[in-house]
Amino acid sequence: MSNQKTAINGAKWTTSATVITTILNAAQTAIIARILAPSVFGLVSICTIMLSFFQVFANLGFANSIISTQETDKKKLSTIFFSSAGLGVIFCIVINLCSPLVVSFYHEPKLAAIIPLAALNFPLIYSGQIYNTLLQKELRFKTIAVNDTLCVVASIVTTVTLAYNGFNEFAMMYGQLTWAGVRLISYTLTGIKLFRPVWHFKPKEIQDHLKFGIYSIGEGLLGFANSNLENILIGRLISLEALGYYNIAWTLAIFPIYKLNPIIMQVSFPIMAKMKDNEGLKRAYLKIVDFITYCNFPILTGLALTALGVVPLVFGHNFLPSVPLFKVVVFVGFLSCVTTPFASLSFSKGQPKLVFLLNLIVLLVKIPVIYIAAKYFGLIGITYGYLLASIIETCVCFYFVTTLVGSILPQFLNNIYKPLSFCLAMVVALLIYQYFLGTIGLVNIIAQVVIGAAVYVGLTLKFKMSLREVMDIKKSL
Repeated sequence: MSNQKTAINGAKWTTSATVITTILNAAQTAIIARILAPSVFGLVSICTIMLSFFQVFANLGFANSIISTQETDKKKLSTIFFSSAGLGVIFCIVINLCSPLVVSFYHEPKLAAIIPLAALNFPLIYSGQIYNTLLQKELRFKTIAVNDTLCVVASIVTTVTLAYNGFNEFAMMYGQLTWAGVRLISYTLTGIKLFRPVWHFKPKEIQDHLKFGIYSIGEGLLGFANSNLENILIGRLISLEALGYYNIAWTLAIFPIYKLNPIIMQVSFPIMAKMKDNEGLKRAYLKIVDFITYCNFPILTGLALTALGVVPLVFGHNFLPSVPLFKVVVFVGFLSCVTTPFASLSFSKGQPKLVFLLNLIVLLVKIPVIYIAAKYFGLIGITYGYLLASIIETCVCFYFVTTLVGSILPQFLNNIYKPLSFCLAMVVALLIYQYFLGTIGLVNIIAQVVIGAAVYVGLTLKFKMSLREVMDIKKSL
């Protein structure tokens, strides 16, 4: 099967799974937001930060290395497997030992009860991570899609059921544990045919992977700091309630990016890893950016214009303070569309250090900016500080891309001006509607979605892609 057909087939399955899980996750968030207080979301966000931090070490950072080198040696894979499983147990113990420090840092006694539950995720996640990586390497996207859907369904059923029965923050933590447990079982059962561990553990044999993994871990740690610095400061310097508002704004603004982009990255990275010529990688990178911007820009634009009606309708009026935060964070989403594919390109070229350097530069800028913003301007200042750091990240990212595959700016500008101009047309159409007919209410929101989609799709069919080309793509699916 050609790379294009493989990509289309993989995207089909991954998209199907993502659409299903996205709808379910959105429904879950809408339901529990009406049951749980904003402070509960802030409380759980702290545990989520811990999960994100230690997840950086999953498989010792070898997931990208296994795909990049197309590793098949059973002894090397066994060493990685046992190292990862052992590390999961160690982190579970470490987190429990550090629990009092976290409770003291946030001055929140409730954390003492839920941190041990969060710690139990790591032995489960780390033990099954290698099977997820091997399935990606072998382009088994259908299997991955089925597994991921099963995990999310099980997690949501657990979370919503417990939330309705008064478990509060424990409902979300038990839901996360359900996800990790089902994930371990499903990936082990489907991945065992690709790799069955043998009793072999010799770290010296995986030195090449270790070198790659060190950069991956370093990049992951810096990426974690970049993604969670503002959450840590909000919870410490402002309040858990403010963190809850910010979490909802972030979820809504970055929601399309975190759902659509992994589909593309999961499919494109294993294929790009098989490509060795610069021109091929350059074309692939530009096509990915083009596709991401075309899909995400109208969604982000629509959300920004309808936030005042969407937030109370979906999450309840308790979360109205999230609206002004969202309107700033949404621009971070626009920039993320451009920077997201850089990691796949860097790993495909065997240059993980560039991703590490990018995150290091951004973090050095972000720390003083976010801290000053939090201290003097509060919650809204933090969002503007994060936007400034994202602008700098985009500029540095472009520079690194040119060092890998050559100049891309002319082609990039040629690709991006169309979705930007189409979005501006959407803005004009929706502002006119809002001026004459209003913003609030389900009917107005539906009408705006229909108008925005009609404008964007119509302009796309006129100036970007004909209906015949769309039908040809549909047939290929």
